[in-house]
This record gives sequence, C-alpha cells and structure tokens, in this order.
Amino acid sequence: MARAARAEAGSDTRERILSAALAAFSQNGFDGARTRDIAARAGVTLGLLQYHFGSKPRLWRAAVDLAFAELGRGLEALLEDPAPRDTRERLRLLIRSYVAFVGRNPEFVRLMHDEGKRRGPRSRWLADRHVKPLYDRLLGLVGDAQREGILRGGIPAPHFAYAFVGAVDVIFHQAEECRRVAGLDPTDEDAIEAHAAAVESLFLGPAPSRGENP
Repeated sequence: MARAARAEAGSDTRERILSAALAAFSQNGFDGARTRDIAARAGVTLGLLQYHFGSKPRLWRAAVDLAFAELGRGLEALLEDPAPRDTRERLRLLIRSYVAFVGRNPEFVRLMHDEGKRRGPRSRWLADRHVKPLYDRLLGLVGDAQREGILRGGIPAPHFAYAFVGAVDVIFHQAEECRRVAGLDPTDEDAIEAHAAAVESLFLGPAPSRGENP
C-alpha cells in the first residue's frame, strides 16, 4: 500500500514538473528556460527535478514526449477506429480532434514553432521521433481523400500537410495578437469549436446533404 502511494505521488510529481517544463520551454525557448524556475513553477525543489530528469535536455525531451503522447493517442484511436463510415467523416473527426488538442495545449504550438525554425539536435530529434511518424501515418488518409475527390488532388503532400497545420495552429500561436486585433480569445471553448468548424469547412467544404453521396 505504501509503495503504491509513493509511486502515485512520484507520478504526480513528474507530471507537474513536465507540465511546468512544457510551459516554460514554450514561453522562453530552450535556452531561456531555467530549471530552477521550472522547479519553482512545479512546486518542487531543484534537487527533486534533477532526481527525476537529470539534465535540462532530458527534461525537454520528456516534456515533448508527454505532449505528443496525448496527441498521438487521440489520432491513433481515430485512425484505428472502424466506426467512421467513410473517408470524409474520418477526416472531419481528425480535424476536430487536432483543433481541440491544440486549443487545449497552445504551449505545444509555441514550442513546435520555436524548435521547427532551428537546425540542431533538438529539431532533428523532434522531427525523427515524433513529426515524421505522424506525417507518414496521415499520408494514406490524405491520399485516399484526394483520390475520392474529398480533398483537392494534385497538391503535393508536404504543401498540403503544412497548409493544414498552419490553418489550425496560427490562431493559437498568435493568441495575444488575436485577442488584441479581433477581440477573440482563441482558447475559449466556443472559439475552439468555431475554429474547428472553420477549418473543416475550409478543407472539406459544406457537409453533404442527408442522403447525398460525399
């Protein structure tokens, strides 16, 4: 019983540290984030942070792994689920799932934008470990949608992928600008839902009428 309680407490501590680390790295970048500040933000000692994660690079990788684990579970569950009746519905659910994830985790977008523009070991690790596998996993679905006329054909996969990610991400990456310019908080639940509907309409067009083939 005591061992289980300690394990649960340790897991909770790790999650608090990783949550604080993801926020700090997204706000300040890798070089600007300090482990001492992350420990304070998580409500732990610096020694405890170092006990769980050792070095700052290991902490950064663990925080990124945590973010992608949540994203990956949602997308994998959707891609493996036989319930969606057709390619269009599967794409619609994928769009909704991704927008909801990014809306709930805007720090994920800021970190990705910061690291994606840099050339170095962190960027290579991030691309090889997380981005490329997801990219490859989704290419089949996009190809099916293009062959079925659901998505416009002839657009090379890299251009489609980054156009889609940009359409979803930018409003959350530029959240402060959006609040100032449009008077809209994009992380509000209603705004997330409205953005999901906008992205869905942008890429899939209007939903087919009842009884009409998609």
